[in-house]
Amino acid sequence: MSYRSLPYVDPGAARGPLQRSTMRLLGSRVMVALERSLPFRLVAWRLTPRLLRLSGGRVASLLPFPADVLETRDARDGRPHRRAVVYFHDGDRVTLIPSRAGMAADPFWFQNALADPAVRFGERPYRAEAVEDPEAQARLWRLAEAAYPPNVTHRQDAARRGRTIPILQLTPR
Repeated sequence: MSYRSLPYVDPGAARGPLQRSTMRLLGSRVMVALERSLPFRLVAWRLTPRLLRLSGGRVASLLPFPADVLETRDARDGRPHRRAVVYFHDGDRVTLIPSRAGMAADPFWFQNALADPAVRFGERPYRAEAVEDPEAQARLWRLAEAAYPPNVTHRQDAARRGRTIPILQLTPR
């Protein structure tokens, strides 16, 4: 099975009215609450990576936002850990926001990527690195909120829970 090329996602690109409306809906309190619900987490966060892999990534074209599969090594047992994540590009780097819908803890995939930075995204090899520089973080947050507006709500909710959402960048290997 051939895998499609990873679409370049320009966070500053203009969006049509349907996509803008969809993003507003996704950032609404109702949708964020749904995203945090146990049934959603069990089904969507686990089923979507399988559908993306089985379809060779073509299912992603049906989503109203750019997403693909990130594969890390589980820091506890070394097994592959796959999750669908929303992304955008910053030059040749792929940027991921491990928001976990603004919940109190970082997602396991982020912790795994820090423990073993050799990851795969869209079936290609990358090196993962957390962005530590405050100026770079501020710039990337502006891009992240433009690329995926629900990041605004996720960031506010995480702050209320005492969490600062990190930023992860992937550099092609």
